Amino acid sequence: MRRWLALCVGVGLLSGCGGRPEDSPTPVASVATGAVSAPSSTVTPAGPLGTAAYQAELTRIDQVLAITSQRLTRVRAAEGLSAAMTALAQSLNTIGIRLAALTVTSRLSAVHELLQERIGVAASRLTSSAGQTEDDARCGGAPYTAQKVQRQLRADLGTALDQLARLNLRFGTTLPDPGPAPKDERPANGEILLRRGADGMGRLKITNGMAKDVAISIVADGRPPSSPQIMIYLQATKSTTVNQIGGAYRLYFKSGSDWDATHHKFRAGCTFKKFDQTFTKNQGWQVNLQPRPGGNADTTEVEAY
Repeated sequence: MRRWLALCVGVGLLSGCGGRPEDSPTPVASVATGAVSAPSSTVTPAGPLGTAAYQAELTRIDQVLAITSQRLTRVRAAEGLSAAMTALAQSLNTIGIRLAALTVTSRLSAVHELLQERIGVAASRLTSSAGQTEDDARCGGAPYTAQKVQRQLRADLGTALDQLARLNLRFGTTLPDPGPAPKDERPANGEILLRRGADGMGRLKITNGMAKDVAISIVADGRPPSSPQIMIYLQATKSTTVNQIGGAYRLYFKSGSDWDATHHKFRAGCTFKKFDQTFTKNQGWQVNLQPRPGGNADTTEVEAY
């Protein structure tokens, strides 16, 4: 339980709660270990390599890359995604070593160096983001998050792949293709995502002092957060007021990014909390979602809903 949210109570007119927005703490990522797949041939060919010989090397390396990159398409659990990313990063590092040992003709030297650079960038990103991506997989689901990793991998290698193609060289043909990213589904600030149950006289003003968007669930007392009376979307650093709340209720809120409008959830960076107190019916309340010393509302982390 952490006291960090300022709560103002008022039965009459609503007035603002002061303070400056602060970001919530950044989670520490962890990286799982995985197996490394090495190129099938460890003998460095004599150089400098021309276009045909270099293409033969790229084809062999592509076959090695396929072993670990295709694991991303079969991920079904968060833990499996982290392991697949780490194994792919190690495979890319091994491929980078293999490429560094090659000597190519002057015509190919620039693209050869670019390919090594972009492979290093991709490997570093996979290693550094494995832990956070595992957390995101628990938000949006492992298959969806694995597709984001696949798109990022293609983006990291993209400039090198384009330059190779201009020289009639092929590489990355085994990389999985997840298709285009979904369209931005971020709701408007204050948009009511759902409303059900009897209306009442309750009123709630919410200020989001955080750097992340939130979805507020107004849940009738005694009901689970998965069955809210009202769910409303609140963009970062903005405010809104909800009227006609019926009966006593509890407040739950989830924060994150990459909103899934179909399932009413964030796909990345998600957290889930609730206010410990019950909000009485037919009163005007003000809630400021803002980390600040001396806040007078206790919250507790809850399971995903």
